[in-house]
Amino acid sequence: MSTEITKEFTQGLPKAELHVHIEGTLEPELKLKLAKRNHVNIGQSTIEEVRQSYQYDDLASFLAVYYPAMNVLQTEQDFYDLAMDYLHRAVKNNVRHVEIFFDPQAHMSRGISFKTVIDGLYKATVDARALNIDARLIMCFLRDFSRDSARETLEEALNYKDKILGVGLDSDEHNNPPMKFFNQFTKASAEGFHLTAHADIDQKDSIEHIRELLEVIGVERVDHGTNVVEDPDLVNFAAKNKIGFTSCPLSNSFVSPEMKGKEVLELLKKGVKVSIHSDDPAYFGGYIGDNYYAIATKFNLTRDQVITLARNSFETSWISDEQKALYLKELNDYVAKH
Repeated sequence: MSTEITKEFTQGLPKAELHVHIEGTLEPELKLKLAKRNHVNIGQSTIEEVRQSYQYDDLASFLAVYYPAMNVLQTEQDFYDLAMDYLHRAVKNNVRHVEIFFDPQAHMSRGISFKTVIDGLYKATVDARALNIDARLIMCFLRDFSRDSARETLEEALNYKDKILGVGLDSDEHNNPPMKFFNQFTKASAEGFHLTAHADIDQKDSIEHIRELLEVIGVERVDHGTNVVEDPDLVNFAAKNKIGFTSCPLSNSFVSPEMKGKEVLELLKKGVKVSIHSDDPAYFGGYIGDNYYAIATKFNLTRDQVITLARNSFETSWISDEQKALYLKELNDYVAKH
């Protein structure tokens, strides 16, 4: 265990969060509150019962718990409350800038309008300024939905271009390669959206999917994606092109005991812009500071390595160079004082 890094240090470290699903921040307390507010029977009546329902050991079993939980999200106020609950926790972890994933198809497919989702979330990002945190939104396609569904969702998103920073891709990767959504990504890029996509760890055809994302679709970041270390040529490509990789140790630990820490270290060594994030913190037992601390202690990271992870998060964020410079100065000042 590292003697250099403390939990207080990782929590207080200025950082950007680039890989967090807002639906994955639904804590048991809020889930119960919203279920009661909206008269939704979730089959649980206590916080402990909700926690016990969070049982899974792979992506498919996780999604089987994750999507039904969203039924409590019904109104614009619900989405606002969900986002604000996360943002208050992010402030405690000294997240200075966050780019939040949301899954409109998961809500539209159960009768909730795109407008309801985006208006609630966006209002929270505006109110986040009062908390001194910069918050933006990334709309993700669900890869286990059809390409037509993705096309329709993108068309809907164009009505809210001023509220959405970028487009991503998540959910079950099996038999849903990135190229399934090539046309949607191409159109999104042409409309001015930034591009990212999940390449979940240890998936079938993982390297081929990462290759599609980097060499064909041309994403700016890859979410998870640490399997890239299996192909030195792709690692060199990622380093040369300053592609960001967003690793999430605590969620990784549910399917990989080593939480992909060795791969993170390898990417750092090769100069790849890898950074640390929380993914679905309500489900995987920790927010971003906890994720930093988990990988730092398990792999005995040096102080400089932890600082580089935080620096990479700002450098691969989708904000202006001027904003990045301000946040990087905050980071340097924090390090100097600690």
